[in-house]
Amino acid sequence: MKVDVLSLFPEMFSGVFSQSILKKAQEKNALELRVVDFREFSTNKHRNVDDYPYGGGAGMVLTPQPLFDAVDHLTKEAAVKPRIILLCPQGETFTQSKAEELAEEEHLIFLCGHYEGYDERVRKHLVTDEISIGDYVLTGGELGAMVVIDAVGRLLPNVLGKEESHQEDSFSTGLLEHPQYTRPADFRGMKVPDVLMSGNHKNIEIWRKKESLKRTYERRPDLLEKINLSKEEETWLNEIKDHKTT
Repeated sequence: MKVDVLSLFPEMFSGVFSQSILKKAQEKNALELRVVDFREFSTNKHRNVDDYPYGGGAGMVLTPQPLFDAVDHLTKEAAVKPRIILLCPQGETFTQSKAEELAEEEHLIFLCGHYEGYDERVRKHLVTDEISIGDYVLTGGELGAMVVIDAVGRLLPNVLGKEESHQEDSFSTGLLEHPQYTRPADFRGMKVPDVLMSGNHKNIEIWRKKESLKRTYERRPDLLEKINLSKEEETWLNEIKDHKTT
């Protein structure tokens, strides 16, 4: 996958892109990352990328010219049409399913804005997706882009140590992940559940599914409204609910 980021502060990405999973993804040639300062595409003699909004109001608005020209430059020899993603508070809330959808693409371009927003023509005629990472406001789109790229990058083939690693993550199944334990089996009197040390893989799988349901019901019951449970899972969930009320 090829990922281009348009930002006024490209140095913000150097640490994130050179560490951990994103570093590994690049070393395995699964991911090619590039950050471009779109100020370089400004035709203004002062290299300005923002201007006062028509109609008045506080703050400045990003002008369309540098962003359109930067995208034209990045795509002039592109073999496939990229997804062009705008990071903004008005966008679709980012989810694991969105990450999985984007992980199927060959080329992504992220637009990271600042100031009071973008000229509306950028939204209407340039971007394909608008994404928000939550209901709060950040200084710019850089941190949001980092979050999305990290979530997408780890889903690419051969990036994680085991292919099934991301398939069992929270939200990948629609549920929160089950509890995890490691050595020692007894730490300060706090013991690992016996089933996990039993060697019975079927019982372990059942325990994990039940615990995943329990954790989701207790912490994010809203997620249960969005997935289709099997009859067995519905029975387990009813048992969990009954236990909570007794």
